[in-house]
Amino acid sequence: MSSKDFESTETNNGNISVKKSTFNGLIIGLIAITGIAMFFAGSYVVNSDSDKISQEELQDAISKLELKILQNQLPTTQPTSQVKISADNDPIIGNPDAKISIIEFSDFQCPFCARFHIQTLPLILEEYIDEGKVNLVFRDFPIQSIHPNALPASVAAECANEQGKFREMHDKLFDNQNQWNRQQTADAVLMFNQYAEEIKLDQAKFESCLSNGKYIDEIKKDLEDGRDYGVSGTPGFFIGNDKIGYVELKGAQPFDSFKKVIDAQLDA
Repeated sequence: MSSKDFESTETNNGNISVKKSTFNGLIIGLIAITGIAMFFAGSYVVNSDSDKISQEELQDAISKLELKILQNQLPTTQPTSQVKISADNDPIIGNPDAKISIIEFSDFQCPFCARFHIQTLPLILEEYIDEGKVNLVFRDFPIQSIHPNALPASVAAECANEQGKFREMHDKLFDNQNQWNRQQTADAVLMFNQYAEEIKLDQAKFESCLSNGKYIDEIKKDLEDGRDYGVSGTPGFFIGNDKIGYVELKGAQPFDSFKKVIDAQLDA
């Protein structure tokens, strides 16, 4: 992490000034949780030859492989998995009383997570969540060892949720991932403050929440629960409910993969 002066920075949208003390609590939390996050590995691995194949080609190839594996694993009738997964008290998109929940363990800096939320989630929203049949529970799984800005992004989303605007911050973070993911952590935090202003949060309350790392313990619990459930990369999904159990889906699967599991669970 850079030791440069973070007193102020300038973005394309204008000047933002934040005192250095604003970052102290968050930085302490980052150091504390990094040791835990190092146990995990992401679904996305960068190597020095990555420029030899386009990102789109790489993602498409991996997605096809994941789908083939999934098709070999999915039951042809009612799912038999009885894994008990807790939604904890994490943010919910959709009807809290929906029959089926998609419990997602996700990393805001993970490119596969962004692909799911930009390409696949809108279709799930249209067919299931907006109809009240399914909800999405978002649980944090920041893989700090390869995504150094993932933890503060998770804190930012939790702080927005405190003001009833998790969805808005969630969308901002994923839609603008390429804007903040390669920044120094302090500069990324400045961008999160800017997003908070754009979605009309109480700025002072948000900045206090973020700088104090208010939800780091909550995020740590998500990490520990994910590890207990066998999550080793992001995104990871568990689809079902406590009565019928949950079916696990790994990776940014296409919509048809989710549809097959969701329909089976709705009919169970």
